Amino acid sequence: MSRTPSQIVDEVFALYQQHGDADYIGEPVSQIEHMSQAAQLALAEGYDDEVVLAAFFHDIGHICESDEGDMGGYGVVSHERVGADYLRRCGFGERMARLVEYHVQAKRYLTLKDPGYCARLSEASRRTLGYQGGVMTPEEADAFERDPLCEVSLRMRQWDEMAKEMAVPIIDLQMLRAKAERLLN
Repeated sequence: MSRTPSQIVDEVFALYQQHGDADYIGEPVSQIEHMSQAAQLALAEGYDDEVVLAAFFHDIGHICESDEGDMGGYGVVSHERVGADYLRRCGFGERMARLVEYHVQAKRYLTLKDPGYCARLSEASRRTLGYQGGVMTPEEADAFERDPLCEVSLRMRQWDEMAKEMAVPIIDLQMLRAKAERLLN
């Protein structure tokens, strides 16, 4: 029996109801606050629905079912792949799934290309870098630069770093749900 887009969206957003109030590992905000702020930044810059939702879903791998291990108390190992695979199974497009997956690649890339980037990362982001493959090699960076999603992935990474402010109201989840349903239809 196949599920309707509405049922899929209910399932995905139920994860946020169940786990959204959990600490965003080592940061002063909850999971839902962090992901909400990332989506708000994408929306404010005029990005399309897939990018806005990818920003919102970028850390969904921390809150969906997974057999992956733990990054020393800083969330799920390979959360970017876990989240991307979950979104694919739900029927979301490959572009969105790859953007979710690439937010970690963007961190690895920026630690290679921007000498001051690592120092600007939060303690949690610095600690998880080793679990995520560490600094990119020049060969990996060349391949990443050729990917058509490289630029928006780098922007998404910046939103990820900025989305850690306290006392920012949560985005309108009904608006995000409607965007997600439209993409699934």
